[in-house]
Amino acid sequence: MALSLVHKFDQDNVIVEKLDNLLNWARSNSPWFFQFGLACCAIEMMAAAAPRHDLERFGAMPRASPRQSDVMIVAGTVTMKMATRIKRLYEQMANPKYVISMGSCANSGGPYWQYGYHVLKGVDLVVPVDVYVPGCPPRPEALIQGINELQRQIREETPLRKVS
Repeated sequence: MALSLVHKFDQDNVIVEKLDNLLNWARSNSPWFFQFGLACCAIEMMAAAAPRHDLERFGAMPRASPRQSDVMIVAGTVTMKMATRIKRLYEQMANPKYVISMGSCANSGGPYWQYGYHVLKGVDLVVPVDVYVPGCPPRPEALIQGINELQRQIREETPLRKVS
């Protein structure tokens, strides 16, 4: 059976596809993320990038500069003081850019927002969030699922749209 399959491809092959789908495929398979670890969720984010879970097998590569990244992972408690820095770093990222909110503190303030005046009630008040990863702290597998969900969203969007 394998021999007959090889004979099908001995001629020149042409793949016809829309340019949007080709661009989406390329962008979705190489999300370079800017890690913004603020609290205990950052330990789980580091564990996801470690050899046991290995985020790089999904094409996700950590970058230390926002100018080289297209995905920001906000992991942990966002204080009012850090909110301005998150917004500034988000604005330095090149378009198109995406945000993953990791952990209940980044998603909604966690257990600290009720009694602390200094905690932001969710990072979505500062930057637009594309994927929320729930948990306190979320397991590395949850972050991997969040990155896979972001890749699915990127594959389904229209990349040549006008960005305002």
